[in-house]
Amino acid sequence: MPLVYSGILSHAPGITGRSHMVEPDKEATRDAFYGCLKRQREAIRSSGAEVLVVVAAEHFANFFMDNMPAYCMGIGAKHTGPIEDAQWLKIDKQIIQGAPELATRIVDLMLKNVDLAYSEEWQCDHGIMVPLNFLTPNYDLPIIPCNINCQGPPLTPLNRVWNFGEALREACDEQTENIAIVGTGGISHWPATPDSGKINEAWDKQFLERLMSQNKEQLLSYSDDEVYAEAGQGGFEIRTLIAAAAAAGGRGTLQFYSAELPIFAVGCTVASFEISS
Repeated sequence: MPLVYSGILSHAPGITGRSHMVEPDKEATRDAFYGCLKRQREAIRSSGAEVLVVVAAEHFANFFMDNMPAYCMGIGAKHTGPIEDAQWLKIDKQIIQGAPELATRIVDLMLKNVDLAYSEEWQCDHGIMVPLNFLTPNYDLPIIPCNINCQGPPLTPLNRVWNFGEALREACDEQTENIAIVGTGGISHWPATPDSGKINEAWDKQFLERLMSQNKEQLLSYSDDEVYAEAGQGGFEIRTLIAAAAAAGGRGTLQFYSAELPIFAVGCTVASFEISS
């Protein structure tokens, strides 16, 4: 079974860029989060993964509203990042190894079921670079980046996101390489607004319970209006997490969640899923 791992984790520029600004009484929570990310890295390595597919959110790093695909996969031999200022993000500029032959095979198969765009040029912003900073800090694991438009309406419907995750799984299952997938985004958060740092913990926990239990009906019942009202514009990134859950097919285990680090401007989440047969 070539899909050997599927999980989720939060991304936000503050997770790396503002680590030093965490209040002293919250440092233990920060360190516990970082420790869980280290264990996620070890789990991916232990799975035998040869390639990591990162399903993230488009933040206008590669596309803008004059051309915004619902889904796009990077098929280049290399990627670059971060697009943001390295000193601000506290992540050095990198050239990241891609997996062009495998990515192209995956795209070919997914196009039978999903309208998937692809690009040989890819700039990674914090949505991918923050996860890579923890999951492959030496950048020695080939990466296939994939973004879902979670930024500019009209947004892809959640049932289509589920179909995307299933199509990704089907494509992975036809490969010989061992593949890991992570979906990375925020749950409730209000980035780049006066409400930055606000987290709707109750809403987050309800969503995560539905995600971990693979409650497809409830997961796909959210409307964009509801998400915007309860989880902010950053909440549209639940699409990346739903895609990872759909790809796995099995129940999830929530390994970490905390709303106690508002300096990161997102709830801190780590989880993994069982890979269904």
